[in-house]
Amino acid sequence: MSIDHPPRALRDFQPKHFQWVLEEGRVGIITLNRPEKKNPLTFDSYAELRDLFRELVYATDVRVVIVTGAGGNFCSGGDVHEIIGPLIGMSMPGLLAFTRMTGDLVKAMRHCPQPIVAAVDGICAGAGAMVALASDFRLGTPDARTAFLFTRVGLAGCDMGACTLLPRMIGQGRAAELLFTGRTMSAEEGAAWGFFNRLVPADALQGEARALARSLAEGPGFAHGMTKKLLHQEWAMDLDTAIEAEAQAQAICMQTQDFRRAYEAFSQKRRPEFKGD
Repeated sequence: MSIDHPPRALRDFQPKHFQWVLEEGRVGIITLNRPEKKNPLTFDSYAELRDLFRELVYATDVRVVIVTGAGGNFCSGGDVHEIIGPLIGMSMPGLLAFTRMTGDLVKAMRHCPQPIVAAVDGICAGAGAMVALASDFRLGTPDARTAFLFTRVGLAGCDMGACTLLPRMIGQGRAAELLFTGRTMSAEEGAAWGFFNRLVPADALQGEARALARSLAEGPGFAHGMTKKLLHQEWAMDLDTAIEAEAQAQAICMQTQDFRRAYEAFSQKRRPEFKGD
């Protein structure tokens, strides 16, 4: 049997349009790094981010991913001159290829098995807000300002899965308000509404994100991937189907070496050392 896409290590991955660092403890850090423009995305960075998250499905050396931005901002969305300008002159096939590509980034984030932690400071707008929304955890600072700006440029609020993901996180009414008006959600609103898991001081943001990521990376990696998969899949299930899916998932996890390691550690009154297998 041939394997078309064998497992691979991503330690030496070298993107051209953002920074990628793999730290000790198998924590991969993506830094959007155009601080002079508040870290907007381009055609190329969208595609490269999508490709990285697709590769993470096969990664052998990454347990958790952090997404953050340089220079006190997370991401200002799509670059006005490098994306919006060119879109004006595109035909329908080109436009649809672009909108499908941006959606593919969110799908790749939701389908990669590693938990994703978004560390959000300053501006988090448009596509940047969607990258944060597609993450599994969001840590924010009091200065975080989140806006789904699509209507501000004459587009619908239903972009990159916003009309599915946002109501499930903060409620239908609140999501409708943000998606119709494009107004900014304050950090305090984001925390109260459940968008942010918690707020931390700006000078502690990166440390808190790394601490959360390391604690996740020390956990049972295979089981974390299963948890993420079921959180995603159960949106479309009734309760009976969901309970059966969870029974099957848990039975699979009971066959892992991590499950055995946890039992042995408990019996020996020590902390288990999970290896993700």
